[in-house]
Parts: sequence; C-alpha cells; structure tokens
Amino acid sequence: MTVVALLSVAPVKEGGMAEDVADAVAALDEHDVQYETNPMGTVIEADDIETLFAAVADAHTAVDAERVSTFLKIDDKRTVETTAQEKVTSVEKHLGRPATSERPEQ
Repeated sequence: MTVVALLSVAPVKEGGMAEDVADAVAALDEHDVQYETNPMGTVIEADDIETLFAAVADAHTAVDAERVSTFLKIDDKRTVETTAQEKVTSVEKHLGRPATSERPEQ
C-alpha cells in the first residue's frame, strides 16, 4: 500500500515561519517516509497509514509555539501501489506537457 499526503504545519503567529516549518520538515527525517516540500506544504509518501501518522505527529510537535495549525490531506489507495510522481506523470500525460507554467523553449 502507498499513502500520499499533503502536510502543512505552521505556528500561528506574526512574522516569518520558515524556521518553524524547517523544524517540522526536519522531524520527518526520523521516519521511513519520502517527502518533498513546496511553497504550500510538504508532500509525504509512506508505506502505510501508521507510518504516516507517526511522522505527521512528530512534525506537528516539532513546532515550538503557543499555537500550531496543521493541515493534512491523505490519499490512501488501498488496492493500487502508486507514488506521488506517478500521479503527476499521469496528469502530464493527459496534458501532453510538463504540469508547470515554466515550459522549455520550443
């Protein structure tokens, strides 16, 4: 089984959050997950839901703030093995090009 999730963890405070977000992302390294951070969150891949939840819990608690907001969206495909990259590749196949506005010169 493959579980793909979008995670966003941030302190509720004024000012910059990059250091706090970095703490949350670094906490993922303690788990058997693959991840990629983008401007809106971090995409995480895990073999099972238990591994995902453990990683997310540690990412959440890694943010040292009086108030922390965590958003988690999970795609738990239980009958098909797939990766986050395969999901993007499928969209790109239908688009006939990379799924980005930054396209190579033609």
